[in-house]
Amino acid sequence: MKTQHKSGLHPRNRHQAPYDFDALCQRTPSLLPFVFVNEHGNQTLDFADPAAVKALNRALLALHYGIHHWDLPPGYLCPPIPGRVDYLHRVADLLAESAGQVPTGKKVRVLDIGVGANCIYPLLGAREYGWRFVGSDIDPVSVKAATLLATSNGLGNQIECRHQPDAKQIFRGILGSKERFMLTLCNPPFHASLAEASKGTERKLRNLGKAQAGAPVLNFGGQKAELWCEGGEAAFLATMIAQSQVFGAQCLWFSSLVSKKENLPAANKALARVGAKEVRVLEMTQGNKISRILAWSFLDEASRVAWWSASGR
Repeated sequence: MKTQHKSGLHPRNRHQAPYDFDALCQRTPSLLPFVFVNEHGNQTLDFADPAAVKALNRALLALHYGIHHWDLPPGYLCPPIPGRVDYLHRVADLLAESAGQVPTGKKVRVLDIGVGANCIYPLLGAREYGWRFVGSDIDPVSVKAATLLATSNGLGNQIECRHQPDAKQIFRGILGSKERFMLTLCNPPFHASLAEASKGTERKLRNLGKAQAGAPVLNFGGQKAELWCEGGEAAFLATMIAQSQVFGAQCLWFSSLVSKKENLPAANKALARVGAKEVRVLEMTQGNKISRILAWSFLDEASRVAWWSASGR
């Protein structure tokens, strides 16, 4: 019988229990000024405060993953660590179907589309599983910042960041003609406009009891390419699916986070049109928040096993 984790996180996720603020502050003293005891007698911090969220991330990465140098340019996206690493654990299980076990080591090569200035998926994936990453981004500042994070944490040989000069292309211009990846990851822009992104932040602040007049501060930050694109998540997914077909023989699995469940039916129809042989929807739950990973492959099961065997030597 499988153990049911109350948090809804993957069983291998290190963040099943509430944050251990004593241990976090001991490892990263700069977090201490942000921690307080709430009316229930529990240690916590103000999750509506961007500085507090960044300090928490820095402490979590240092304590649990040995990432001791982590920072962001002002205004860039500060991602929630438990949810990001959950994505990695769930796609690791997907790869295990072909590999025969959860794969680790540098033979596993992963493409992170939209690596961001935070470089979070490559950093976590390199530390948790020893995988190698290529991270792409249309923003040169993000590419430079992510590269610095990789090298400053001794992961320059495992993480390579590439600039995508054409914002309309997702894979072309990044994947070489002979390159092969076992997995692609993506955290697509969620909103269709800056106004929509701002409304989303206002809702978060209200939920945190921090509603305020005027333009809200984005507690997790985020630049245009990180938060929104024309057509929002649905349009981005449609483009990614259409363009993935050309590279179907170079990637074992394509995947993307899908925040809005209502975007799945159109995505599934698009995958049928391009001839995807296998489609999976992997649900992720964290507290009351439910999101999902859409994964697809242009190879059938036997071909994926053979592809893995050939690529894993």
